[in-house]
Amino acid sequence: MQDITPNWVGATAKQIARAVRRGDASATQVVADHLDHIDRADRELSAFRVVRGGEAIVEAEKVDEQDDLANLPLAGVPVAVKENTAVAGLPTWNGSAAARTPVAEDDHEVVRRLRGAGAVIVGVTRMPELGLFGFTDDETAVTRNPWAADRTPGGSSGGAAAAVAAGMVPIAHGNDGLGSIRIPAACCGLVGLKPGRGVVPCQLGANDWYGLAEQGILASTVADAAVGFAVLAGRRPDKLTPPERLRVAVSLRSPVSGVRPDQPNRDAVAAAGKLLAVAGHDTVSVDPVYPTSLGLRGIATWLASAANEIEAAGLDPGTLQRRSRRHAALGTWARRRGLVREQDRTQWRERSVNFFGDHSVDLLLTPALASAPPPALGWAARSWRSNLLTCIRYAPYAGPWNLAGLPSLVVPVGLRPDGLPVGVQLVGPPGSELLLLGVAGQFELTGPWRRHAPDYPRVPTPAG
Repeated sequence: MQDITPNWVGATAKQIARAVRRGDASATQVVADHLDHIDRADRELSAFRVVRGGEAIVEAEKVDEQDDLANLPLAGVPVAVKENTAVAGLPTWNGSAAARTPVAEDDHEVVRRLRGAGAVIVGVTRMPELGLFGFTDDETAVTRNPWAADRTPGGSSGGAAAAVAAGMVPIAHGNDGLGSIRIPAACCGLVGLKPGRGVVPCQLGANDWYGLAEQGILASTVADAAVGFAVLAGRRPDKLTPPERLRVAVSLRSPVSGVRPDQPNRDAVAAAGKLLAVAGHDTVSVDPVYPTSLGLRGIATWLASAANEIEAAGLDPGTLQRRSRRHAALGTWARRRGLVREQDRTQWRERSVNFFGDHSVDLLLTPALASAPPPALGWAARSWRSNLLTCIRYAPYAGPWNLAGLPSLVVPVGLRPDGLPVGVQLVGPPGSELLLLGVAGQFELTGPWRRHAPDYPRVPTPAG
């Protein structure tokens, strides 16, 4: 007799949770399906640092044993957690064996919330050492983009993005200090949400990146991103509603002088403008003013964050990668010179918030990237300068909004001529996370995108 049991790999988080709550699927079977797929696909992509095979099955069985699943928005959903966020029973790797800290006794608050919503943590995903760069690799592996194995999935949440784009998990946790959710989302054709400051508990070990970092979600659909965000923010998931007529500022200007978006990224912004018009919104060309000091202070803060992390975690700098050592040494110098100042971040935040009122706009639309994702190489063995310049040239658009603490989101809008996905960034004032998701939902309705990379997830998916 033919086995007609559906394979749940490739289903959305909402589909899985609905089926588990109804009793149409078991969390155990869903997780087993995904672990089988991870075992096959991760040999090619190296998205995971650790896969919690046996532990995940046991935890899925516990979900199935619960008497009341009705209030679990992520019932039985396999989720990956970025490796710099504490998962009880695992070391916190921070991107390399040298940066690893001891086995965590307790879950980070966002992991606790995911579990409380019924999610099953199937593993932790790879990132660059200390989360510093826009590529994901170390001495043990190079994480690859499912859309093109010779390209990076971005960083620092590169493993998370590769896992979602390949269907290894329907949603993944990430964190974003200068674009570390949105850059991989753009590289891998996903929705990536960085919430605004203070919306989701953020603390990363002993280092908070001067308040720049936020915990967020990568997903293949807007609805999945919305439910993941609600869980991380400790909110009840609500159905997204289409926003009323908005006025959206559109800008191609790069925050980095001399860096301009290539034609595919310019075309993506134009396509997004048309989608906004179809949804009934108005657009106006308005450029934010990016002071020269913003870039200098932003880089100084990025540098000093590495120095802080190494010191706070008690790491031996001599064991770290050459690029990380150089980064941290410059960070120590920047701190001593007084280049990292709270008042600079406060002034930029005020200017950014005022941008919306000064121009009577509700949101800002920009490119997500300036060029295609760089090659998937051993960037960890390359010079600090090579890492720095490549990151700035291909991904300059995300960082300012971490410095401002504003919510921002990347959403796919099509493909580049080379077949890689291309996305745009939406930025909003404080508290606009649901508005950003609502507009992204209109993009998805009008211009739906391919949820997974070509040739993934390579298994039958359930209907409905």
